[in-house]
Amino acid sequence: MASQVLNHHKRLWLTAALALTTLWCGPLHAQGPTAFPQAKPLSLVVPYAPGGPTDAMARTLATAIRPVLGQTMVVENKAGAGANLGAEYVARAEADGYTLLFGTSAPLAINPYLYPRLNYDPARNFSPVIQIGYLPNVLVVHPSVPANNVRELIAYAKANKGRLSFASSGSGASSHLAGVMFNMQAGTDIQHIPYKGTGPALNDLLGGQVSMSFTDVLTALPHIQSGKLRVLGVTAIKRSRALPQVPTLDEQGLKDFDATVFFGIVVPSGTPQDVVTRLNAAFIQVVQQPEVKERLAKQGLEASPDYSPAQLAVYMRKEAAKWRDVIKASGATAD
Repeated sequence: MASQVLNHHKRLWLTAALALTTLWCGPLHAQGPTAFPQAKPLSLVVPYAPGGPTDAMARTLATAIRPVLGQTMVVENKAGAGANLGAEYVARAEADGYTLLFGTSAPLAINPYLYPRLNYDPARNFSPVIQIGYLPNVLVVHPSVPANNVRELIAYAKANKGRLSFASSGSGASSHLAGVMFNMQAGTDIQHIPYKGTGPALNDLLGGQVSMSFTDVLTALPHIQSGKLRVLGVTAIKRSRALPQVPTLDEQGLKDFDATVFFGIVVPSGTPQDVVTRLNAAFIQVVQQPEVKERLAKQGLEASPDYSPAQLAVYMRKEAAKWRDVIKASGATAD
């Protein structure tokens, strides 16, 4: 009987000791916090459908970053509402660095002024990680337009009011806003013809139904090379590597004319700074790899001059202010 009592007390003592050990040290099986990003694969959200230039760039980066981070990065296409669907999804995601947005000028700078109702604010809901680069647009005209440079185009437009028109991929698209900016700076009144996408706009331009367009260099290049379109200028401050012989609109008298599409990676606001720093360092390592550089260049991308998160924050504010004024002047809206 005495031994049973002793064993009972011994069991009680051991149970109490184990409880105290758990309180002091935590569960016996617990480990320290898992170092980022080893907990799970990362998601790089593209707010556009598969197959476009944004999607292609994102997949290039996601593939190359795996050995750098030691973790898989999966590209998720969440298209819709002018890129707002994907942007809102990331804005509402957990701020742990595992969900990133591969955004463009539209969701990161333009849409807050274009859409009357928006469920996210780029400046408030995102923490910048890195600006990957930008895609220049080019001003191209149908060969029937009697102009070989921007000055001749402006002179012809002013002397022949109502004869010229420019095609865009839709109201509020960069190809539309570039035309609005052109009219504002050149003092012209070239008519805007919106289409449902770049393809239909390009088809009508090639057929001569419209006079000109501001489209990305990658789309325009084969038609320029075949002579089906004439390029008059690049809409970036610097010349395009794809068309180094073509002067910018700034060089041709439209000072500081800059209508490009930039590409930036952001995470939800509140993401720990050490995680942002880790992601930034990984992407810098990736974009400096020669094979990645070459692939992105073939996709039309011009590299960013500064890869810091601070630079992207400043650039987003600058682009937002510029397009706010252009949108206000144009009266463009989107639902």
